Amino acid sequence: MPLMDEAIAFAHENRESALNELIELLAIPSVSTLPEHAGDVLRAGEWLAERLRALGMENIDIMPTPGHPVVYADWLHAPGKPTVLVYGHYDVQPADPFDEWDTPPFEPTVRGDNLYARGASDMKGQIFAQIKALEAITKHGDPPVNIKYMLEGEEEVGSPNLGEFVRANKELLQCDFVLNCDSGIQGPELPGIVCGLRGLAYFELEVRGPDHDLHSGFFGGSIRNPLNELCRLIAGMHDAQGHVTLPGFYDRVKTLSEDERVDLAKLPHPDSDHLAMTGSPALWGEAGYTTIERTGARPALDVNGIIGGFTGDGSKTVLPSKAMAKISMRLVPDQRGDDIRACLEAYLQANAPDTVTWEIRELAHGDPAITDRDSEPVRKAIEALKTVWGVEPVFKREGGSIPVVSLLQQELGVDTVMLGFALPTDGIHGPNEKQYIPNFYRGIETYIRYLYSL
Repeated sequence: MPLMDEAIAFAHENRESALNELIELLAIPSVSTLPEHAGDVLRAGEWLAERLRALGMENIDIMPTPGHPVVYADWLHAPGKPTVLVYGHYDVQPADPFDEWDTPPFEPTVRGDNLYARGASDMKGQIFAQIKALEAITKHGDPPVNIKYMLEGEEEVGSPNLGEFVRANKELLQCDFVLNCDSGIQGPELPGIVCGLRGLAYFELEVRGPDHDLHSGFFGGSIRNPLNELCRLIAGMHDAQGHVTLPGFYDRVKTLSEDERVDLAKLPHPDSDHLAMTGSPALWGEAGYTTIERTGARPALDVNGIIGGFTGDGSKTVLPSKAMAKISMRLVPDQRGDDIRACLEAYLQANAPDTVTWEIRELAHGDPAITDRDSEPVRKAIEALKTVWGVEPVFKREGGSIPVVSLLQQELGVDTVMLGFALPTDGIHGPNEKQYIPNFYRGIETYIRYLYSL
């Protein structure tokens, strides 16, 4: 029996233990944005490092950053074969609101064909499937390619320290291409490859008026209320057709080709399905584009939160001294985060009155990325998916942002293959996040076939 077939047989025979180990990893509340979980984030990294050590990986190191650490490991004993850098992250989003979970988010629970837990889909399930594929391979011989791991603990807070980490470790991270497991497919029975990612520019906008809170009866109507002004500025950031009004915002947006619009129209996500996933009364968006284009191939601007004034029970007639909004913008080729900051500043300079002052603070940004659909690593991924699922994979531009993809393109000069198995219905970042267990198993087999095909 060829080594690949032996590895696949091993993976099939050990499905239950693979699932149990994933449950163990998911029980670690590695929430990167909350300081009280810093120890849990480290514990999750250590857990993965131990698993890689047990598989014969070498040079294992939990490498510190100013935030959470990066787990590195490698095995480089396949001369003449490609070197694959496997990327993943082991941190997760906060789980609140907890009362909307059917079972506790860090007590992983199997119900039917799904495993429910925070991080089950985004992305502990994806990266652990790849590690279990490596285990199946190493049980029957050496890996067929050179392999490196870079597993970070800050993706869910925008990877603020990863850029400096990559720049400081360029030689260590040299590879032929990146296998990024932080990805998904279009349906339980329809595999796919993400060929494009939107970038992210995330800011805090603070508007200030008086130097302290004031009585709204004594002073209301005589000075600008910064909370009113913040809301007015936000409301003006879109026109009636859903276009973003920041000066220069669309200057570098790459026009979708007709061929790609045709390909995107083939994706099996009708508006009715999209609406059903949202719980919203209706869809909305930029005029002239379909929903699938709006969410993957067009930029967007959204307010993620507003803070200002009195928000407790009852009433308090206060005129707040300041107000703040968190604003994120999803970017598409060829937009850049630095340019977008200038667009926001130009908008504020043109629209904010001199009766208030304002300040913007950049929290995170990552540039958009496009993958060459005709490259050999992508073609091999298509073959592996088609073999395991039995159908032709589809291509999609993803609306989310994974800053590491554009970062590694810029710093290492390599492309990334997005190969993961999350579903649009997995509820990532929300209550009752889940992993569809049959695709966790299919994912393991796909990674096995993929590494051997290289």
